[in-house]
This record gives sequence, C-alpha cells and structure tokens, in this order.
Amino acid sequence: MARIDLDLAHAYRPHPKQDSDYALLPLKMSFEDGGAYALLGPSGCGKTTMLNIMSGLLVPSHGSVKFDGQDMTRATPQQRNIAQVFQFPVIYDTMTVAENLAFPLKNRKVPAAQIQARVGQIAEMLEMSHQLDLRAAGLSADQKQKISLGRGLVRPDVSAVLFDEPLTVIDPHLKWQLRRKLKQIHHELKLTLIYVTHDQVEALTFADQVVVMTRGKVVQLGTPEALFERPAHTFVGHFIGSPGMNFLSANVDAAGVEVGGHRLGTAGGCSLPAGELKLGIRPEYLGLVPRDSAGALPGVVRQVQDIGTYLLVSCEARGQVLKARLAPDAPAPAVGDAVGLQVLNEHTCYYKNEELMA
Repeated sequence: MARIDLDLAHAYRPHPKQDSDYALLPLKMSFEDGGAYALLGPSGCGKTTMLNIMSGLLVPSHGSVKFDGQDMTRATPQQRNIAQVFQFPVIYDTMTVAENLAFPLKNRKVPAAQIQARVGQIAEMLEMSHQLDLRAAGLSADQKQKISLGRGLVRPDVSAVLFDEPLTVIDPHLKWQLRRKLKQIHHELKLTLIYVTHDQVEALTFADQVVVMTRGKVVQLGTPEALFERPAHTFVGHFIGSPGMNFLSANVDAAGVEVGGHRLGTAGGCSLPAGELKLGIRPEYLGLVPRDSAGALPGVVRQVQDIGTYLLVSCEARGQVLKARLAPDAPAPAVGDAVGLQVLNEHTCYYKNEELMA
C-alpha cells in the first residue's frame, strides 16, 4: 500500500496554450495510504486519464507522480506494483477460477502454500469458494468481473488497486452486491483503492473521499456528506443529488437578499458582500409554506410526481423552476396552487463566480 501524490497536468497535444488543450488541468492532490477514493464526473472529464497516469500506463506531460515520497513519474506499472481492474473482465477462459486468481502470485514466484491460502481468502470474500474448480469460460459476466476484481486484490503487497468503471457491464440488480463486497474487502484488507465512475450512487456508497471532476479540473475532494451539504462549486451541487441542487440568481444589498425583485430578508446571520451571487438550496431543504409567509419566495406549483419514497414538486418562481422533495406522507399540493418557497435557511449555500463563498 502507498500514499500517492500528484503534482501535474496533462495534454495529449504538444504545446498546450489554453485550458481546452488540457485533458487534465494543473492539479496537486494526495491519496492517503489505505484510503478508499472515487473519481467522479461525466464522460470526458479526465477521470481515466488521471487513473492511467497513476498506474503508469500514461506519463504526464507536466509534473510528477510520487509513491510514498519516491518519484515514480516514469516508472512502469510493474515497478509501481499497481493492480488495475478494467471496465471489461480480463480473465483466462481456459483456466479455472482458482488458477485465474493465483496467476498474479505465480508470476511473482510466491510459494504454493501461500498462493493457496491467499486464493482461498479472496475467494471467500468474493463468495466464490464453491466455484474455484470451475472453468471461467462457463461463468456469467458478473462472475467473470468478480474474478477480475479478485485478481486485482489477491496480491497482499500491492501499492494500490485502481478500478476503471468495473461495474458498467454488470446487471443493475447485481451492482449493489459487488459495491457492498468491495466496501467490505476494503475494511478487511486496508488496501488503497481508487475507483473511477460516472455514477454518483457508486461513488458515494463506495468511497470515503470523492474527487469530483469536470472538464479536466478537480472541483472538490471531500466526503459524500460534504459534497451533499456544502458543494464547493455549482457543478458539484448540480451533479450530486437526485435531483440536483436548485440555483437562484440573487442580489445582496444592505437590506438583505433579493430574488427577481422580491425581498427575502437577511441570510440568517451570514455576512455576504453586496452584489450579484447565486443561492443554492437542495430540494430536500426547500420548504413549501403559505404564499404570504415572511421571507418566502412566491411561486406556483407546475408538477407533482409521486416517486414512491418521496414526492417531487416542481414550482415556478420569478421565471425559474425550483424542485422540492417532500416525504411521501406529506400533504401534496395540487398543480396550479400558489405557494411560498422558503429558500433561506441554515442549509442554503452562496456562490460567487460558481464557487462556494466561505
């Protein structure tokens, strides 16, 4: 296991001159020894580029990669002692499950008794002990991916295990089982795990720390709770949550906060600079109150959806659409009802130039 320090940028084209020329904009960050991390963002944001730089499949065009303080920028994956699990299972169909799991250890001349013990331990964690003698060719896609995961985890001295969207090919009803299993394995083996995904549910349920990326830039590194409660960038607020955070254009002056010409009052003890900013409020924290309530933004209900575990109410206010999540047993407003929207409370976030204000 190792601590990985990145201080780099990467461009696939020579002589980059502007931000759009970079696959990874300049960044400086660390992955602690034994941590469980997720790289989260939409396709093309630079997640796999960062992963491949850490694994040694790609040399950064600028900067360095260090493992436990040692410069490994140009070291091979073998020299870094990295295990990488790819989107599609990489296994040997002609081998049994046990032979597949043992293969990385045999290549390193590990004694047979140690191989047998380690393969048995990993197979038990993956709930594949009863399949060790079966040939991989006859197994389902999720079972093959389990073998691929197991081969990444079988080496006890590995510096880090890197996962590049490993559950994409798995049926949705089996994904939660494998996520749970990975979480359990991390707690038992204390390996450094870094997991690339575009699925926020995968990232937030697997990782202790999530790296949110967009357009080659890391916009926030934090716990799932921090990403939800205090998004550091409007992109994080939009990307995390179902649905994402509501944003309102607002103006601040000596009298308080104003949205669309309607005075909401002061920001609950927060000291805000005068001028334009954005308010961010999660649908979970957007309160529906009587229209004439003090400090409420007047709006009209446009849609009510019963999702089963909650009600999703869409309201129009001052030309903007805001969504509120209500408990399934809460009184449901009707389409066309006039309501008040309580957007200022202790959960409201304030943004200037798309970044969270302290």
